[in-house]
Amino acid sequence: QVQLVESGGGLVQVGGSLRLSCAASGRSFSSYSMGWFRQAPGLEREYVAIISWAGGNTYYRDSVKGRFTVSRDNDKNMVYLQMNSLKLEDTAIYYCAAASAITSTPEEYDYWGQGTQVTVSS
Repeated sequence: QVQLVESGGGLVQVGGSLRLSCAASGRSFSSYSMGWFRQAPGLEREYVAIISWAGGNTYYRDSVKGRFTVSRDNDKNMVYLQMNSLKLEDTAIYYCAAASAITSTPEEYDYWGQGTQVTVSS
């Protein structure tokens, strides 16, 4: 079992930055790939970034490449998403999730946090 709790969301202006954190509890955290997903009103949940269990491999959706950075600290059971140069279209609820494989498909993730709201305003 892995429990996930996101934090760090908020209101930010276009061009600003936010750092999301995901705190994990459970003995097997370091064995999971971790993903960040987001869901805007009326839209499907989409993957934002993925990091492998040891942090050696990262993947990003095209629209956030060069602006977002995913990282993890397995000693602290933490995953982070640094978001820079935020755009209006980044507004969504952001979720972290754990999976036993590297995948961008939400249905293949085993554990989810409750989400944190990110709102980008002009």
